Amino acid sequence: MSQPVKRPYRSRKREAGAAATRERIRQAAAELFTEQGYTATSLRQVAERAGVAERTLYTRFDSKLELLRHVINVLTVGDEQRIPVRDRPGVVAARETEDPREALARWVAEGAALMERAGDVIMVAYEVSGSDPELGDLVRRGITSTHGIHLGLTEILAARGQLRPGLDAVAAADILYALGSPATHHALRRERGWTAARYQAWLTDAAVQQLLPPDAPPGDP
Repeated sequence: MSQPVKRPYRSRKREAGAAATRERIRQAAAELFTEQGYTATSLRQVAERAGVAERTLYTRFDSKLELLRHVINVLTVGDEQRIPVRDRPGVVAARETEDPREALARWVAEGAALMERAGDVIMVAYEVSGSDPELGDLVRRGITSTHGIHLGLTEILAARGQLRPGLDAVAAADILYALGSPATHHALRRERGWTAARYQAWLTDAAVQQLLPPDAPPGDP
């Protein structure tokens, strides 16, 4: 029986080096997009800040839009694994939590962490989406996807009879989307200077008050 072929050390080292390069590029791009905006940022500037050759950047990304999309995609989930937000362990655990208060607390924790990673760059995309058709399409698809993720939770809450009377799953998802939006995060965290802990606590309380009936059993938010 033939023995499994071991991957050469050089290959693993090369992969690690490539991953480190991508991380430097993402960090540089996120910083520049946030500091000076999408329009004013060039791929050359990103390459210079990342400490890589401009040619290296172009071999990985055909355009600035592709780079922005990559940055948002990775920051949204927190790594390069091709596992969408809806299938991430924390999100799945929140959907499977039977106590509605605890489910919302877990849901908010996941969303707040996502905004801390990606909120600033997503806001950059929002700000110029009206003048760039491709960027506008990216933003619209992101909005649809985000609302769909929220709907995945609120449909479960509705099926369990845990939503506030008169509130259906779609309207509940609308509320979660608005409360946890990049604009709300930006207003409170960046413009008003709230701490991450204060923002998450407020968001949890707001979600519970807006979605659940007043007599909902206490959980462990």
